[in-house]
Amino acid sequence: MSPNEGGASTRLYLGSEPLRLAHGSETRFPDANIAKSLTRMAERRPDAIAVMDPTGHDASGAVSYATWTFRELDQEVDRLCHALASIGLERGMRTVLMVPPSRHFYALSFALFRLGAVPVLVDPGMGVRSLKACLDQAAPTAFIGIPKAHVARILLGWARKSVRIRVTVGKKGPWRGFSLAKIRRAAPMCVAYDPPETRADETAAILFTSGSTGTPKGAIYHHAIFVEQVAQLARLYGIEEGEFDLPTFPLFGLFDVALGMTAVIPEMDFTSPGSADPEKLFTAMTRFSVTNLFASPALLKNLARFGERNTRRLPHLRRVLSAGAPVPADEIARLASLLSAGVEVHTPYGATEALPVATIGSAEILAQTAAQTRAGAGVCVGRPVAGVDVRVIAVSDAPVERFREELALPVGEVGEICVRGGVVSRAYFAHPEGTALAKIGDDPTLWHRMGDLGRFDEAGRLWFQGRKGHRVWTASGPLDTIAVEGVFNPHPQVARTALVGLGPRGSEVPVVCVELEPGATIDPKTLFDELRTLGRAHAHTKDLKHFRVHPSFPVDIRHNAKIFREKLAIWAGTPK
Repeated sequence: MSPNEGGASTRLYLGSEPLRLAHGSETRFPDANIAKSLTRMAERRPDAIAVMDPTGHDASGAVSYATWTFRELDQEVDRLCHALASIGLERGMRTVLMVPPSRHFYALSFALFRLGAVPVLVDPGMGVRSLKACLDQAAPTAFIGIPKAHVARILLGWARKSVRIRVTVGKKGPWRGFSLAKIRRAAPMCVAYDPPETRADETAAILFTSGSTGTPKGAIYHHAIFVEQVAQLARLYGIEEGEFDLPTFPLFGLFDVALGMTAVIPEMDFTSPGSADPEKLFTAMTRFSVTNLFASPALLKNLARFGERNTRRLPHLRRVLSAGAPVPADEIARLASLLSAGVEVHTPYGATEALPVATIGSAEILAQTAAQTRAGAGVCVGRPVAGVDVRVIAVSDAPVERFREELALPVGEVGEICVRGGVVSRAYFAHPEGTALAKIGDDPTLWHRMGDLGRFDEAGRLWFQGRKGHRVWTASGPLDTIAVEGVFNPHPQVARTALVGLGPRGSEVPVVCVELEPGATIDPKTLFDELRTLGRAHAHTKDLKHFRVHPSFPVDIRHNAKIFREKLAIWAGTPK
């Protein structure tokens, strides 16, 4: 069975020429660049607000915002292009960008795209060692950052051998380089920058993965990937120009501009979305009648519970998107109850290397798939989107050089999820081993191995069972994390669970780590007895008997939702 055979191509206009974005081919078309969408919006909606940036509070305590219209943002991008080009920044030059989410972040990002330079984007909170490894691997020529980033660059030796152009955003310190304010002042105002004609298959950016299941790797994004992602978002979710978005994930704000939405930048620590103040987010969404929200599962949970406790509603939202990890059905139900009738919470499935791959809405989740998740079937992530092909192949840790249809498993069998299409990155930067393990050749295209376990059901829906690297190999056979945890997560005193394995592969002892709900008072013995009772109702969990309560699971920085099971396994193996 081919659940998504022959997905349709999408037509998107950038400037005056239509671009046909066909899946699964090395389609080349001239002048593909997400920065073109900003110019188009500046022409069509010049006086509409593109970005709202919180800058403080007024006398009444309300948040003050600095705003740029689409025309002002486009003009600022032109000015920055002139400024950066004057110091030697040019097409193809890898450039680290370490600036907090703000209107300046958006302007610099689009300036780099317009120049044809290659932004290198990493999560500042991934840890000192990982950051250094990522930046050394990327070998950037330019480094644009706030003073704090430059101090860290110097002290920790980030990309010391490769960086030769240094630009400070803010007050410049004693280090060598350029002040952005100074080179900007010297650049012409309101003079269009003539950008290079970047190709569809030309590198547009390097986006590092979160490293939640290993060393972070830099996924190479071509210009066509960004353009097709914009088209997919608009088509899948009916996003329209003139909407307002609260981009709690900074990179989504770049899509806001391309889609013609106003980005209302929230007051929050973007390195810790799970700790964002839900009252501030509710206030901003209500004040500006926000219509779109992208929230990590951790942030969504806090929003939903805050709204439920305080009888707050979000009547203006037209949709909610949540990605990064599976979202519990009860949290989806909580948030859905705060929305207007017919408005859905969507949980698109994908990864840094390929997004979106599949999608499903809250109506189908709550009515059809949530009960199966509680029975250990995994989490349904929906049907593949048009333009993306998905197959499930046998689980293997070895490279697969060529794709053959006979590799695909039949409906119902669990294997590794593989995808191909216009949103799929083709390689990791300077990481041939990672590329060989993750990519499968299929001229003239390729497939990306997601590293996720899954299966198709008879309705053509894809079910996520857990990460391949997290599978627990017991003497009785393999156990998949999400399928196991779904059985225990519904316990009312449990916030979430995480399956880990102790011992050598093939004879691992499965241990279920448990994080309790805040304020839970149940004693461990009673809790474990009740969890064993839940487990005995299902064939794959009936023999599980080892449980341990952990105070707070270690999670990724990007979404605060992906559990670092490797760290939990080490903890679980220590004496009580």
